[in-house]
Amino acid sequence: MNSFIYLHGFASSPKSTKAKDLIDRFAQIPIKLTIPDLNAGDFSHLTISRQINQVTAEFPDHSVPVTLIGSSLGGLTSAHLAQRNPQVQRLVLLAPAFGFLSHWLPKLGSEKIQRWQQEQYLLVYHYGEGRELPLSYNFVTDAAQYQENLLQRPISTLILHGKQDEVIPIQASRDFAASRPWVKLIELDSDHALGNVTAEIWQAIRSFCQLGNGD
Repeated sequence: MNSFIYLHGFASSPKSTKAKDLIDRFAQIPIKLTIPDLNAGDFSHLTISRQINQVTAEFPDHSVPVTLIGSSLGGLTSAHLAQRNPQVQRLVLLAPAFGFLSHWLPKLGSEKIQRWQQEQYLLVYHYGEGRELPLSYNFVTDAAQYQENLLQRPISTLILHGKQDEVIPIQASRDFAASRPWVKLIELDSDHALGNVTAEIWQAIRSFCQLGNGD
């Protein structure tokens, strides 16, 4: 018996298109897919560390192997969870946010970052809520410690990444996979949302996780 947990992306929610698509597909097998709300009712104080602690608390009994499916920042969080927790035995990463700060911060611009540092909060558009919400600068200082070079545990990993990704360039996943023989990268004809390739993603997950029709 395997436990499956899905981690949604930054400023997203368990109601995201990808999350709903996967929960429906898992239900048809039928397997329960757990999707914690990583906003935890307090998006303003979100950190990767908080996500890691929250998801760890969702883990079943130690004897049950866990498969994590993570999207974007949820993918980055999943990889770091797997690094420190042997109970995680498989990873599926959808456009994982490797090098997140190095891609995201330059888009904000140095002036905005400086103001964020001084004022401690920055308004960020939250897709799950459909409005802007303040985010603490602690998010940045916390995220800085989660570097890809720390991810060296040889865990069975599947990455699905769009070649037209405008948020996290596919090169980030190519670089990650290149030095880790236990990682399989599938490049898709899509952007960061991966909205046009949900069927391909599901086929890849089923095959990788060995989910038969009645499994």
